[in-house]
Amino acid sequence: MRALIVDDDFYSRNMIHEILRPVARCDIAVNGEEAIEAFRRGLMAGEPYDLICLDLLMPELDGQQALREIRAIEQECGVAPRNEAKVIVTTMLDDEKETHDAFFLGGATAYLVKPIDEDKLMTEVQSLGLL
Repeated sequence: MRALIVDDDFYSRNMIHEILRPVARCDIAVNGEEAIEAFRRGLMAGEPYDLICLDLLMPELDGQQALREIRAIEQECGVAPRNEAKVIVTTMLDDEKETHDAFFLGGATAYLVKPIDEDKLMTEVQSLGLL
Protein backbone atom coordinates (compact mmCIF):
# COMPACT_ATOMS: atom_id res chain seq x y z
CA MET A 1 0.00 0.00 0.00
CA ARG A 2 1.14 3.53 -0.76
CA ALA A 3 0.06 6.28 1.67
CA LEU A 4 0.28 10.07 1.71
CA ILE A 5 0.19 11.72 5.13
CA VAL A 6 -0.82 15.38 4.97
CA ASP A 7 -0.64 17.45 8.15
CA ASP A 8 1.02 20.71 9.15
CA ASP A 9 1.59 19.44 12.71
CA PHE A 10 4.84 17.50 13.16
CA TYR A 11 3.52 15.41 16.05
CA SER A 12 0.41 14.33 14.12
CA ARG A 13 2.40 13.50 10.97
CA ASN A 14 4.90 11.48 12.96
CA MET A 15 2.19 9.59 14.87
CA ILE A 16 0.34 8.56 11.70
CA HIS A 17 3.62 7.67 9.99
CA GLU A 18 4.66 5.41 12.87
CA ILE A 19 1.28 3.64 12.75
CA LEU A 20 1.26 3.13 8.96
CA ARG A 21 4.96 2.51 8.34
CA PRO A 22 4.78 -1.27 8.94
CA VAL A 23 2.06 -1.69 6.30
CA ALA A 24 2.61 1.16 3.81
CA ARG A 25 5.19 3.12 1.86
CA CYS A 26 4.52 6.56 3.30
CA ASP A 27 5.16 10.01 1.88
CA ILE A 28 4.56 13.21 3.80
CA ALA A 29 3.22 16.64 2.85
CA VAL A 30 2.92 19.59 5.24
CA ASN A 31 0.14 21.49 3.46
CA GLY A 32 -2.52 21.11 0.79
CA GLU A 33 -0.34 22.42 -2.03
CA GLU A 34 2.37 19.83 -1.32
CA ALA A 35 -0.32 17.15 -1.11
CA ILE A 36 -1.75 18.00 -4.52
CA GLU A 37 1.70 18.02 -6.09
CA ALA A 38 2.68 14.68 -4.51
CA PHE A 39 -0.64 13.17 -5.54
CA ARG A 40 -0.26 14.37 -9.12
CA ARG A 41 3.33 13.07 -9.33
CA GLY A 42 2.32 9.66 -8.02
CA LEU A 43 -0.58 9.36 -10.44
CA MET A 44 1.53 10.46 -13.43
CA ALA A 45 4.31 8.02 -12.48
CA GLY A 46 1.83 5.13 -12.40
CA GLU A 47 2.20 4.82 -8.61
CA PRO A 48 -1.01 6.34 -7.26
CA TYR A 49 -1.68 6.60 -3.55
CA ASP A 50 -4.02 4.01 -2.11
CA LEU A 51 -4.56 6.00 1.09
CA ILE A 52 -4.41 9.68 1.99
CA CYS A 53 -4.59 10.80 5.63
CA LEU A 54 -5.57 14.43 5.27
CA ASP A 55 -5.75 17.14 7.93
CA LEU A 56 -8.48 19.70 7.34
CA LEU A 57 -6.94 22.79 8.94
CA MET A 58 -3.64 23.72 7.31
CA PRO A 59 -1.95 26.91 6.11
CA GLU A 60 -1.74 27.94 2.46
CA LEU A 61 -4.32 25.44 1.19
CA ASP A 62 -6.60 23.60 3.61
CA GLY A 63 -7.62 19.96 3.48
CA GLN A 64 -11.07 20.64 2.04
CA GLN A 65 -9.61 22.50 -0.95
CA ALA A 66 -6.85 19.92 -1.41
CA LEU A 67 -9.37 17.08 -1.38
CA ARG A 68 -11.55 18.73 -4.02
CA GLU A 69 -8.47 19.26 -6.20
CA ILE A 70 -7.30 15.66 -5.74
CA ARG A 71 -10.74 14.36 -6.75
CA ALA A 72 -10.71 16.68 -9.78
CA ILE A 73 -7.30 15.33 -10.83
CA GLU A 74 -8.58 11.77 -10.56
CA GLN A 75 -11.58 12.67 -12.69
CA GLU A 76 -9.43 14.42 -15.32
CA CYS A 77 -7.17 11.37 -15.50
CA GLY A 78 -10.10 8.98 -15.89
CA VAL A 79 -9.62 7.18 -12.57
CA ALA A 80 -12.65 4.96 -12.00
CA PRO A 81 -14.50 5.67 -8.73
CA ARG A 82 -13.61 2.22 -7.35
CA ASN A 83 -9.90 3.01 -7.92
CA GLU A 84 -9.91 6.44 -6.28
CA ALA A 85 -7.58 7.00 -3.36
CA LYS A 86 -9.21 6.31 -0.01
CA VAL A 87 -9.13 9.53 2.00
CA ILE A 88 -9.27 9.54 5.78
CA VAL A 89 -9.82 13.09 6.99
CA THR A 90 -8.03 13.77 10.27
CA THR A 91 -8.79 16.85 12.32
CA MET A 92 -8.96 18.28 15.81
CA LEU A 93 -12.45 19.53 14.98
CA ASP A 94 -15.39 17.37 15.88
CA ASP A 95 -17.57 19.58 13.69
CA GLU A 96 -20.66 18.34 11.87
CA LYS A 97 -20.33 20.94 9.08
CA GLU A 98 -16.69 20.01 8.44
CA THR A 99 -17.64 16.32 8.40
CA HIS A 100 -20.54 16.97 6.02
CA ASP A 101 -18.39 19.06 3.69
CA ALA A 102 -15.53 16.54 3.67
CA PHE A 103 -17.83 13.63 2.81
CA PHE A 104 -20.46 15.13 0.57
CA LEU A 105 -18.58 17.96 -1.10
CA GLY A 106 -15.03 16.65 -1.06
CA GLY A 107 -15.40 12.92 -1.46
CA ALA A 108 -13.72 11.80 1.77
CA THR A 109 -13.92 8.11 2.59
CA ALA A 110 -13.61 8.27 6.39
CA TYR A 111 -13.18 10.74 9.25
CA LEU A 112 -11.09 10.43 12.43
CA VAL A 113 -10.76 13.00 15.23
CA LYS A 114 -7.28 13.70 16.60
CA PRO A 115 -5.38 12.55 18.48
CA ILE A 116 -5.33 9.55 16.17
CA ASP A 117 -5.73 6.24 17.93
CA GLU A 118 -3.69 3.40 16.41
CA ASP A 119 -6.46 0.82 16.71
CA LYS A 120 -9.07 3.14 15.18
CA LEU A 121 -6.80 4.06 12.26
CA MET A 122 -5.85 0.46 11.52
CA THR A 123 -9.49 -0.66 11.81
CA GLU A 124 -10.46 2.06 9.33
CA VAL A 125 -7.68 1.11 6.91
CA GLN A 126 -8.77 -2.52 7.10
CA SER A 127 -12.44 -1.65 6.60
CA LEU A 128 -11.46 0.25 3.44
CA GLY A 129 -9.97 -2.98 2.07
CA LEU A 130 -6.39 -1.71 2.10
CA LEU A 131 -4.93 -4.49 4.29
